[in-house]
Amino acid sequence: MKARQFGHMRRLSTTYCNVRPRADLFRVEYPGYGDVGVRPTADAATINNPRWRRPSNNFATTSFGVGRLIFDKGWIAANDGNITIRLDNGLILATPTGVCKGMMSPEDLILCDLSGEKVCGERERTSEMGMHLTIYQMRPDIRGIVHAHPPVATGFATAGRALNLGLLPEVVIRHGSIPLADYGLPGTPALTEGMLPYIPKYEALLMANHGMVSYGEDVFQAYFRMETVEHFARIALVAELLGGPKVLPRAEIQKLFDARERYGVKSNNHFEPGAPMAAEDMPEPNEKIEITREQLLSIIDEALKVRGVY
Repeated sequence: MKARQFGHMRRLSTTYCNVRPRADLFRVEYPGYGDVGVRPTADAATINNPRWRRPSNNFATTSFGVGRLIFDKGWIAANDGNITIRLDNGLILATPTGVCKGMMSPEDLILCDLSGEKVCGERERTSEMGMHLTIYQMRPDIRGIVHAHPPVATGFATAGRALNLGLLPEVVIRHGSIPLADYGLPGTPALTEGMLPYIPKYEALLMANHGMVSYGEDVFQAYFRMETVEHFARIALVAELLGGPKVLPRAEIQKLFDARERYGVKSNNHFEPGAPMAAEDMPEPNEKIEITREQLLSIIDEALKVRGVY
């Protein structure tokens, strides 16, 4: 059996849980990226079902296409990033560690259970599987997760800055704001500790000194949410370079939150103080700051030490 993968033919040889994937039955053409497929709600028993030939199932998505997209976008380098899809049978379809996500083949994917243990596949699971499992456990509505290091959004994360200004209507309506989770050591439970307060309410998070993660009802929705955040980060950076962003007032931001129902946008977050920040929350450009003589001398002294004056 053969399936087209990124413009060339590859033979499917790996059996997942005693079911050989029928890529010819759930294939989806994504422009420029060959066949992408695997409906996120599929279980192993339905993969070989001939009814998968129906056009109604052509909305299917898979890690292959998203892996190629984030690679082409420059959001990952070498073997960075990871992508997962939650299946109806309780298993997690995941990209493995040690593989470039833009050059994967079907044989590279693995299946894990909800405890994170690999149950099928030749390659090893990512050390960041715990982050994916935490999101799935806290958000039953989530079916796909993308973790990557988009450069500008990650730049904000490494600078310790959330993307929490009310600047663009599209971003406010879809995300509200993009919070910054505290740093945690990758590959350990600490990675997700700083994310816990935000996972229930947000679908895209910056990860301090690391990158970002986004998630959705399917893996392409997770990808598009990351694309929106990176695009927003680029615009916010340009605004900073041009003298500073002009933030929307509270009344206008509230109107955008109220417009979600009209646009069919579902979200668990609401307009709260600082999320996002409104024009009224921003400091005045000429705001005066009062400090004591001792504080001023301390600042000067520290500056001189840093510059090696004494």
